[in-house]
Amino acid sequence: MLDFDVIDAHHHLCDFSNSYPWLQGPAEPRYHGDDRPLRKSYLIGDYLKDAGQFRLAGSVHIENGAADPLWEANWIQGVHEDNGLPSVQVARASLAEPSVLAHLERLASVPSVRGVRDILSWHPDPRYTHTSRPDLITDARWLKGFSHLSSLGLSFDLQVFPDQLDQAARLAADHPDTSIVLDHAGMPLLRDAESHHHWRSRMQNLAKQPNVVTKISALGTNDHSWTKETIRPIVLDTIDIFGPNRTMFGSNFPVDSLYSSFTALYTAFDEITTDMTAGDRQQLFAETAKTTYGIETLNSKL
Repeated sequence: MLDFDVIDAHHHLCDFSNSYPWLQGPAEPRYHGDDRPLRKSYLIGDYLKDAGQFRLAGSVHIENGAADPLWEANWIQGVHEDNGLPSVQVARASLAEPSVLAHLERLASVPSVRGVRDILSWHPDPRYTHTSRPDLITDARWLKGFSHLSSLGLSFDLQVFPDQLDQAARLAADHPDTSIVLDHAGMPLLRDAESHHHWRSRMQNLAKQPNVVTKISALGTNDHSWTKETIRPIVLDTIDIFGPNRTMFGSNFPVDSLYSSFTALYTAFDEITTDMTAGDRQQLFAETAKTTYGIETLNSKL
């Protein structure tokens, strides 16, 4: 068991009395598997029960696809005020929308909001894709929306697949004043040697941009029967490429509860990094998230 504090850099909550379109309607085949167990409320008490064996000093709530992003941001703000967790949040914004500036300004006025996410993951297989367009990241209207983030003090959580990482590197290079957080270690879909090399080389290209950090999370979405050994190469290569001060761990709960317990996941992260220095491990498990998202931790030791 880890003997120091943890900040979970990526998790979700859900109040199912409200609308979450991705969790409604017929259950269709998706790469994350059968999501019917997720079609219920997952509140802060449920999350704390899952994470209970660890010294949780903070957490980052990532938008969970609620139909009304502003309602979701205000709800999470209330949960934060009542519980201290989540510490901060990343809200949802569709950056290509004509009225996105007004939406971003409203989100920026919510005290716990640190950034926004607009999922860009595109794949020709409909089981994988999150968007209908492969070129949204280069669309002029989307880029205009993205250009507002820096002046509002908002970061951007970037979710793409490996084939899109070169586009992401260009985005980061063209907007050096905007902090970009790469979600899920670039979402390596396949684990064969050729696919791993493809993913690694594009991660190296993206890491050249100093305004990009990454999180190691959601590895189970593409490896439902993962083990410590199957995720080890991705964990260690990501840390090698970005460095501990630009890499953080996240649970992606409750989605990754489809594949393992919180304890099993963080125990694997612990054991994979056990030979690293205490300072590097503290960066990975807490300090990078604290710095990236401007978190005031529950535990004064951090």
